[in-house]
Amino acid sequence: MKKKLVCIFMIAVMALGVFALTGCGSDESAEGETLVVGLDDTFAPMGFRDEDGNLVGFDIDLGNAVGEQLGMAVEFKPIDWNAKEIELEAGTIDCVWNGMSITPEREENMALSNKYLNNKIVLMTLADSDLDVTEASQLADLNIGTQVDSSALQMLQSNEAYDSFKDNISEYDTYDTAIMDLKAGRVDVIAVDQVLGEYTNNNLGGEMKECTYSLGDDYYVIGFAKDNTELRDKVNDAIQALIEDGTAAKISEDWFGKDIVVFEPLD
Repeated sequence: MKKKLVCIFMIAVMALGVFALTGCGSDESAEGETLVVGLDDTFAPMGFRDEDGNLVGFDIDLGNAVGEQLGMAVEFKPIDWNAKEIELEAGTIDCVWNGMSITPEREENMALSNKYLNNKIVLMTLADSDLDVTEASQLADLNIGTQVDSSALQMLQSNEAYDSFKDNISEYDTYDTAIMDLKAGRVDVIAVDQVLGEYTNNNLGGEMKECTYSLGDDYYVIGFAKDNTELRDKVNDAIQALIEDGTAAKISEDWFGKDIVVFEPLD
């Protein structure tokens, strides 16, 4: 009888020990929660590599600030931009955050944050060129470069004059390659996000100029899995707090020389 009681006691102690260890593990997991951000690490000035290979950019700084606000570590994971929806669905990333514009497809397939940055899609050409695009009809006679699966490409495709210039569009894996072809004379203009175009042009010493005609206003959002509205709302709240305490404006001024942060619900 004694042996039986001892066995029962030992089993109970072991069970309590396992429970205690499991409980500690759960607490540590909650404290060490990580926000995994998918991005294209060539998209300056939002998220890109500096000369030393470090990941830098406006979205990197804002993302880290959001992580601090939420008490979460932030891991930035470079992805194939064309596969961002697949990465979200597979759960390999928690969100797509890298100068991503609103499109009907993204509204349908993702849970999108509020608009957080004001941008537009512009046309740029070489500064020493006499060319200035003042209306869409001119694009029929020009070679146009842009990045594959970009908002600029979608703006071109939705333009009322698209049929007249669609065969003139060259798609590149990165904007850097498109700019190289612009400088080489293989394209006449590039369609590009204004924030990227201006930042790159400053680094090039003003080799490019912005055309008078633009393809339209654009806003950046963060994309989450369609059913992950809880995380989206937490990030929205964190960005709102960073706007209220001036952190977001400071990050914007550091990268753009002005505050272009907005915080508006989707239309």
